[in-house]
Amino acid sequence: MQEIRILLETQPLLTLFLTVALGYVVGEINIKGFSLGSGAVLFVGLAVGGFAPKAAPPALIGTLGLLLFLYGVGIQYGAQFFRGMTTPEGLKANAAAFLGVLGAGGVALALVPLAGVRIDEALGMFAGSGTSTATLQAIIATFQGDGAAVGYSVAYPFGVAGPILCIYALKAILKPKIEQPANQVIELAEITVHNSEFVGQRLSALAARLPPGVAIAAIRRAHHNQLPSDGFILHDDDVLLATSTSPEALKKATALFGELQPGRMTSHREDLDYLRVFASSKAVVGQALGDLRFPEGVTASIIQIRRGDADMLPNPELILEFGDRVGLLANRKDSKTMRKFFGDSIKGTAELSFISIGIGAAIGLGLGLIPIVIPGVARLTLGLAALLLLALWLGKVRRTGPFVWSMPLSANLVLRNFGLTIFLAQVGIASGPKFFATVGAQGVGFLAYGALILLAMVLITAALALWVFRLPFDTTAGVISGATGNPAILAFAGRVAPTDKPDVGYAMIFPSMTVAKIVFVQVAAALFGS
Repeated sequence: MQEIRILLETQPLLTLFLTVALGYVVGEINIKGFSLGSGAVLFVGLAVGGFAPKAAPPALIGTLGLLLFLYGVGIQYGAQFFRGMTTPEGLKANAAAFLGVLGAGGVALALVPLAGVRIDEALGMFAGSGTSTATLQAIIATFQGDGAAVGYSVAYPFGVAGPILCIYALKAILKPKIEQPANQVIELAEITVHNSEFVGQRLSALAARLPPGVAIAAIRRAHHNQLPSDGFILHDDDVLLATSTSPEALKKATALFGELQPGRMTSHREDLDYLRVFASSKAVVGQALGDLRFPEGVTASIIQIRRGDADMLPNPELILEFGDRVGLLANRKDSKTMRKFFGDSIKGTAELSFISIGIGAAIGLGLGLIPIVIPGVARLTLGLAALLLLALWLGKVRRTGPFVWSMPLSANLVLRNFGLTIFLAQVGIASGPKFFATVGAQGVGFLAYGALILLAMVLITAALALWVFRLPFDTTAGVISGATGNPAILAFAGRVAPTDKPDVGYAMIFPSMTVAKIVFVQVAAALFGS
């Protein structure tokens, strides 16, 4: 065993990736539907760190992993974040998380007179239960001792395991119906116009009567297919190529305008043909569809955008992203021109702009260093929370001049999942020695205190979100993840609630709650530190 310990302590990178591998093996163990997933990497890291105390890789590696994770989340969910912050649901989510954080802080402060815990140790346990390194740094800077680090190391594992177990228990008890949104697929219908009410009318008048979610992609008249225009006058027996993601909406359109006669348009492609291309050119990625200008002499129409596994009907405000598959109607002679215009490179859709990532991350880290002065209380810095806030904003704007901030979805997932895994492994290995030493020195009392603070945060947040504000379970899982803060909790929430709402909830909550935790400990130190 001594030889293995020496190997692990002299080869930190080997130890890091061995921890990742073993963590995922443990995470795949399923007991009656419960599995830890990537969160198991942290606990394997604690065990490895306890066994080989000097095996921890440099802290910078863990920070880099967390940076990649937060930047990827911000870029992907920026638009949803800003929409959510202005909606009643977003305000309710933040209120629930804030009261949960406040309740946990109150429990931590109550331990000082009731249990004889030192104020720095109590606040350290509060920071650990919220897995907030920035909060711990603020406490250490204020008290200049190791009490905060001791409290943090004891509560940190509860800050990860507790929310995971609570989310699992809530799902088991409530049995919520969580239906992953069905992948949208655009359906086509060839409708022959026979309704005299629309014969002789402009196409714009017909468009105003279309059922919601239905668009006219092309028209056939006199044996020729052509693209629609607002001034087009409808004749009897014209054929409309209608598109929609809703079969029911297409049925309503058919009943309104005429009859369904498939094959009259799609079997004739001499005028217009269907072409699908990948959006990979920097000239089009990040641009709204309404701002695109096709090459001179080319007449074409975008009838479909497929992003991930879902189809979307085009609209002028829709912004193209790397990897979008664009469905076009164009003449065959223009196919090569349109492929060049959009890029149409599968390889290009997986490439990252490291210039954009480097600039975005550097600005975010710089903003995190700027001190924020709270009059009469203290000065604080946001650290990586500032980077997340900037990434969310960049994810909303998508591009600024020549800089394209968005990433291909597949590349984003790989980047942030890799970052999350590296962060959990490094933190676990580094925290293992202090965790086991603290437990041995302080006994189970500190463990119970850490668990109590964590339960206050999770249960208050969950109760308010679910039963006071009536938020859906998948949103609540994201809110709990954001309030407690650790990405492993979010990863588990995504497993039990496989929608995008946990990610959006986390992005809405994490930055504001990081600030709330830092402000709380600074205020508590100023008021009760003496």
